[in-house]
Amino acid sequence: MCAQEISMKWIDLRSDTVTQPTAAMREAMAQAEVGDDVYGEDPTVNRLQDLAAEMVGMEAAILVPSGTMGNLAALLAHCDRGEEVIVGDRAHTYMFEAGGVSALGGLHTFAVPNEPDGSIPLDALRSAIRADDPHYPRTGCITIENTHNLCGGSYLSAAYTRAVSAVAEEHDIRLHIDGARVFNAAVAQDISVQELTKPADSVTFCLSKGLSAPVGSMICGCKAFIDKVHRVRKQLGGGMRQAGVLAAAGIVALETMVTRLAEDHQRARRLAEGLSGLEGLTVETVEPPTNMVYMRLEDTSRQVSERLVADLAGEGIRINPPRGGRIRLVTHYWIDDAALEKTIDALARSVSAG
Repeated sequence: MCAQEISMKWIDLRSDTVTQPTAAMREAMAQAEVGDDVYGEDPTVNRLQDLAAEMVGMEAAILVPSGTMGNLAALLAHCDRGEEVIVGDRAHTYMFEAGGVSALGGLHTFAVPNEPDGSIPLDALRSAIRADDPHYPRTGCITIENTHNLCGGSYLSAAYTRAVSAVAEEHDIRLHIDGARVFNAAVAQDISVQELTKPADSVTFCLSKGLSAPVGSMICGCKAFIDKVHRVRKQLGGGMRQAGVLAAAGIVALETMVTRLAEDHQRARRLAEGLSGLEGLTVETVEPPTNMVYMRLEDTSRQVSERLVADLAGEGIRINPPRGGRIRLVTHYWIDDAALEKTIDALARSVSAG
């Protein structure tokens, strides 16, 4: 059964987090064999963890409820209290995770400006690494984001990831990838996801975004690291007992939803093309696109932004309110070609009416 056969009530372009489980996922969840995962006895969770680790080329993996918990648990396992994490100034871990690494982990963050493509210049990374001086926090970890949300859904290349890994290794610090959408990054470049993940010490990725599972993220790394994460997950309240019901959907996601991400990327391109040239609106172009399209309204007033959201809602289309005139639209499994055309037409009418 395809997306067109189970229509969502809304055309929801706010995020790929709004995806609902497919019919195959619901069937797998209903039939899942379960046990107590805190004891390591849930066979479906164990199968998901083995599959995730194999796919990204790492020794082990662990299921956590969310990407935010995944990044937090990984950084707490890599770093001691008082150590510093180097992060991009537009990174999800820095902007949108409620300061958890500081509030809960006692870690300091050193924010280095991201380039428009989401990368952090290597020289800037080297400059951010602290000297061995008792006045400074020790640098414990570098974290990069792939794909990069605030930078238009842009992706980092395998060559860049290897270069960052070399910087980290040179200074005996860890490299963590916030890979919430790392499969999008691999599909966009037509490469194996392992080319993007194996240079790192750890990676998180979400099952609940473009892969369409209802809940869950994976943390992957070496076995010793995952053993440390297991303890941190317990401290954070992430032990989910009979989690095989959720893991079953994650297995279906990894086995059936990765290659089809290319369809989301193609639709994002169509969306960007359809919106380009509209008066009063500028599309930020990322080539090739992943599943995000960012655009800017020329009139950034609150009145115009609220009217745009209301106009689209009146036609059954959901978008997040613009921030400073900037709007993100996200394609996913539940957005088909007809939904795109309706969205393009509705946006054109609303913007021209302003």
